[in-house]
Amino acid sequence: MKVVLSAAIAATFLGSGKSLPFNISGVFSWGLSGLVIVALFGIWEATVRLVNVAFWLLPPPSAIFGELYFSRGLLWNHTLVTLAEVLLGFAVAFGSGVLLAVGIAFSRLIEKSLYPFVIASQTIPIIAIAPLLLIWVGYGITPKIIVVALIAFFPIVVNMVDGLKAVDLDMVNMMRTFGASRWQIFTKLQVPTSLPYLFSGIKIAGAVSVIGAVIGEWVGASQGLGYLMTRSIPQFQTDRVFAAIFILTFMGVALFTLITMAERITVPWHHSEKRRRVMSGG
Repeated sequence: MKVVLSAAIAATFLGSGKSLPFNISGVFSWGLSGLVIVALFGIWEATVRLVNVAFWLLPPPSAIFGELYFSRGLLWNHTLVTLAEVLLGFAVAFGSGVLLAVGIAFSRLIEKSLYPFVIASQTIPIIAIAPLLLIWVGYGITPKIIVVALIAFFPIVVNMVDGLKAVDLDMVNMMRTFGASRWQIFTKLQVPTSLPYLFSGIKIAGAVSVIGAVIGEWVGASQGLGYLMTRSIPQFQTDRVFAAIFILTFMGVALFTLITMAERITVPWHHSEKRRRVMSGG
């Protein structure tokens, strides 16, 4: 009955040409995703129990959620460490990435001298650099922050450079005709144009930041979810490993969602344009 009523309300608003008071499609998408997740967990649980798979080999979701509850204190302490590494590394990547992108967009000399190194940095496996960082800066939180920054740095720089260069040349010439300075063109035209590109890079960087923190902890750490996983695997505590994976997944999704919300607040015109194109089918 509720589904029929929702469909009737949507049809009424669409037929009248008015906008919906809330995003029914968004609610439906989240609900559908939730149903898929529940179904997958149900299939997983039933398969493990019907086939009699050993829990140490593949624990069912019920065992994993039980571990999340009973070891919540231990998991929480390690989560805070990993979260700090992710946020600090992401902040370093964001600040340095934006500054370098601005320099590359403003100066041909900086672009020709540094941009190739930015691209080349992504050809070096992070897993090979992480052990060297332990030798150079020790086993504290610093090498993990550096690893996160190295991974998150690239998408921020590349996307913002593309955004700063995607400015309409006709708009630039018009602003120059009205006597705008280079700084005014940059702040009033280039920066707003680059923001959607920048947020695309930030969303990618936020997701991979979690991976960087775990890699850093795998190589050498005494705290963090990555460290907890490396300790749990030899002891066949597979449910704890999966619990850590669930937390890391939630952390990445939450960070991506927060960045998306910040994008909608900071660049509302871009979100409205995307929604208009989807509604019009263009």
